[in-house]
Amino acid sequence: MDFDHLVPLLRRLALRAGEAIMQVYQGPDFEVRTKGDASPVTEADEAADAVISAGLREAFPDVTLITEEQAASHALTASTFFIVDPLDGTKEFVQRRGDFTVNIAYVQDGIPLRGVVYAPARGRLFYTTPDGRAAEEAGPFGPEPGPLTPLKVSTPDNAALMVVASKSHRDQATDDYISRYAVKDMTSAGSSLKFCLVATGEADLYPRLGRTMEWDTAAGDAVLRGAGGQVVRFDTHQPLTYGKPGWDNPFFIAYAPGVVLK
Repeated sequence: MDFDHLVPLLRRLALRAGEAIMQVYQGPDFEVRTKGDASPVTEADEAADAVISAGLREAFPDVTLITEEQAASHALTASTFFIVDPLDGTKEFVQRRGDFTVNIAYVQDGIPLRGVVYAPARGRLFYTTPDGRAAEEAGPFGPEPGPLTPLKVSTPDNAALMVVASKSHRDQATDDYISRYAVKDMTSAGSSLKFCLVATGEADLYPRLGRTMEWDTAAGDAVLRGAGGQVVRFDTHQPLTYGKPGWDNPFFIAYAPGVVLK
């Protein structure tokens, strides 16, 4: 894969998808439907999916594409693939809370090597650069990339950790796990922004004791890895891998190395 070609494409597609999403978000009331798994979907999800899918299929017709909004893709298997959540955090979108993202990742042999996470309502754009490092681009976002800030995870203080947890999926099990740590401050965020907050050093630890799919996590995982962070299974503390049957993730922990996992 030519990452010098891939990364600018992922950036452009994420921005175009974000434009489609914001047209719906800033417009009048929109219809919210329920999918077979009881999760919500809107015309914004579908519009963003159409933009991203068309762009990836045109540029890389031979690479498998897995996307949340195309159920037929969920039956596919591959070791190298794109995986897309065109609107991660639909609940945040529906409630107009802003914490939703466009997630696009490229996975090879179980590892998310490159990814982009764009939060259009927040004006934040994170991605892996062609060399595999992570950066946040300053807006406003135009055809060519603007100033980039390299991302590096924090050097955590285990006596005063910064923790981020899910805004829409917080539960007692998560709170019980977080209580094992000495926490200085805790914040909530939606969608894959939680990975990005660890990547920027705004948080040290993000535990997820709940159901997620690979398209929810791959792009944020790529950004965090590019910033020097890690994402491991909750049960074994082994690295989270991708391309699993059914695309379901186990519980996981995303963190800055130096956090002593409990």
